[in-house]
Amino acid sequence: MGLIGGKPGYQLLRWIGSHGQGNSCDGSVYQNRSKIEVLFGSEIWSLLEGKVVLDFGCGEGEQVIEIAKKGAARVVGLDIREDLLTRARKAAEASGVADRCSFAAALSEKVDVILSLDAFEHFQDPAGVLREMRKLLKDDGSAIIEFGPTWYHPLGGHLFSVFPWAHLIFTEAALIRWRSDFKTDGATRFSEVEGGLNQMTVRRFEELVAESDFRFGNFECVPIRRLRPLANSLTREFTTAIVRCRLVPRAPLESGEGEGFGIR
Repeated sequence: MGLIGGKPGYQLLRWIGSHGQGNSCDGSVYQNRSKIEVLFGSEIWSLLEGKVVLDFGCGEGEQVIEIAKKGAARVVGLDIREDLLTRARKAAEASGVADRCSFAAALSEKVDVILSLDAFEHFQDPAGVLREMRKLLKDDGSAIIEFGPTWYHPLGGHLFSVFPWAHLIFTEAALIRWRSDFKTDGATRFSEVEGGLNQMTVRRFEELVAESDFRFGNFECVPIRRLRPLANSLTREFTTAIVRCRLVPRAPLESGEGEGFGIR
């Protein structure tokens, strides 16, 4: 995918980058607000109250701490990055909820609710993540998932969205070469950059769920505010801001499944 590549594409990206263009997916919409509540509404707290909750990809634990404060029986933060887990433990201690929170890179117990925010467009193996989530979830539990922007969103290229849909206009090679001017991790593909980009689309996510041990309890493509009048089933790949849904197990797991799984 991508029309402009080679040296011309790289030089044009350098010029655009030097003129201060960039995307606005900086999280400022959540400043001084509860991200969970903005995304799911205040009714989310009654769903989590008294439950054992897993934040799948917890980062520094901000949501874990908030969920604990809002009345969850216990909250587990799962993340592969040990430096972030260390910070999360310190933050939970400072917030006075360390007795109701734990943080780890792997988990063996089953939980009532799994929460995943802004992650499914980054997982290297999203189908594998769905399998792991199912094995960590009780048969009567649910997985609450939100992610975006999806790949065909104007800023779906994240860092690579130097202007709307730039990640679709320029070739992957040109974008990676431009990124190497200021990143030195040696990434050669979108999937290899820090955090990873798996080019997740709305359709692909629906297909992944259809092939998994989950079904949709509900599913919503939230449109970009300015493009709302244009949003419909035909344009949703280009007009969706975020995807949010609740997944429920299709059927009980066989005995012995679901022990010792961690995040990827």
